[in-house]
Amino acid sequence: MTTTKTFNYSHTVGFLAATGRGFTNPVDLAINSQDVIYVINRAGPETPIRLPSKRVTMCNLNEDWFGDFGTGGKGDGQFWWPSAIIIDSDDQVYVADEALQRISVFNKDGEFLRKWGTKGSESGQLEYPSSMAFDADENLWLTDSGNHRVQKFTKDGQFISGWGERGSGSGQFEGPWGLALGQGGDVYISDWGNDRIQRYTEDGVVIEEFGGLSGGNPIHRPAGLTVDSDGNIYVADWGNEKVKILASDGSLLATLRGESVDSKWAADYFAVNPEEGQLRNEADLFPELDPPARRDREISAGVEGYFWGPTAVKLDDKGNIYVADSLRHRLQIYKAN
Repeated sequence: MTTTKTFNYSHTVGFLAATGRGFTNPVDLAINSQDVIYVINRAGPETPIRLPSKRVTMCNLNEDWFGDFGTGGKGDGQFWWPSAIIIDSDDQVYVADEALQRISVFNKDGEFLRKWGTKGSESGQLEYPSSMAFDADENLWLTDSGNHRVQKFTKDGQFISGWGERGSGSGQFEGPWGLALGQGGDVYISDWGNDRIQRYTEDGVVIEEFGGLSGGNPIHRPAGLTVDSDGNIYVADWGNEKVKILASDGSLLATLRGESVDSKWAADYFAVNPEEGQLRNEADLFPELDPPARRDREISAGVEGYFWGPTAVKLDDKGNIYVADSLRHRLQIYKAN
């Protein structure tokens, strides 16, 4: 029996802040056992003024802010191109870094614990790790984007297995980005350069693939993705500035465009900066663009309520959908009914 779902905008968390309470180009998020949300701030380019913005922000769905940790740099506990974040059963936090080719591990309060990973193309080495997930045995899976493959490690960084190669054929990748694990152990990959979603067995055998730029449900440059208990796939369709929800057979269930209004953090800021607040109140967040923009990216750049650069989609067990809206420096929250 097919489960019918609808998706409604709930609220927005965050606004632009170089340090402290806020985000700077959030690209991924993870939620721990206490419902604390950990948000990666990529904050490029790598200039001295930007380095303090490369951090992990801790908050919750009600927009309580619990601080942040990390900074830009190449030392232990620092970030250069942070790309992905996951949390294990002990609430330890794992952050992948595409530039430093490593995984850094922190405790729940942000204290640096250890790191692992080396640059290269041999088994167990990394080249632009871009997404991670834990399986039921807490093995760590990741998309090794620069090597166009998937790899599996123990949570301490010991190589277990890997598969994939560069190309556009079945079972091949071109810069794979997102990775999610289904309840049955299947591995879902967003194949960025080939504009498609692929589903594999845990041994790397292709089950199916769908997407592409043609047809009635085009996908363009898919980024992060996740899978729910019904096998529905939620993908940040980065190239189309949307989030798409697909059934297990790849058919389109829903498209989210973004409906953001100001967060509590933004409202607090405008309350103590009344002149800016007045201008904000007079602004139209959903203007009719004239002349019409020709591309989705141009539309998103001109309509503030829409997604602009969605990079990650995550779910919790309460029916909330979290979208990292990277170029608007916020999370947009939806409810699945």
